[in-house]
Amino acid sequence: MKMNHVGIMVGDMDQAVEFYTKALGLNIVMNNTKVIEERETAIGRMCIAVFGEGFKGFNIAHLVTTDGIGVELFEMKERQQRHEVDFSRLGIFHFCLQTDDFAGAIERTEQYGGKVRMDIMRYHPEDDNKPAKMVYLEDPFGNLFELYSHTYEETYASDYE
Repeated sequence: MKMNHVGIMVGDMDQAVEFYTKALGLNIVMNNTKVIEERETAIGRMCIAVFGEGFKGFNIAHLVTTDGIGVELFEMKERQQRHEVDFSRLGIFHFCLQTDDFAGAIERTEQYGGKVRMDIMRYHPEDDNKPAKMVYLEDPFGNLFELYSHTYEETYASDYE
């Protein structure tokens, strides 16, 4: 199994595309496109199946990370309140990107309307042979994301050096 893409609800598509491209360095595959509720196409029928009758339409954009993972942004015509993470509920609560440029990514996150949730932290501060770092941030809409300095395996492997 490979990761293909993640879908993220946003409150303003233009701001979201600007944030994810300029702050985080993703590339546009398909820019802001309107989707309406209809039954004539396979996409229309799929959207009704996913979002339900009366979803009123949405804007969508497709972005991609430098390693080819898709980020699908959705701006619904209705239901646009800021995301608040509720840690008492089950479900996905963040996604993670990898970067060597923590300072630049943090600066750009704030510059483009995001928020820093914590100081940069090392996973293994007691072991200089394991320099993996991480930090939690938010996009302008409250979606929580994490930055890693190393791959997932390097960060957690017990024999990583």
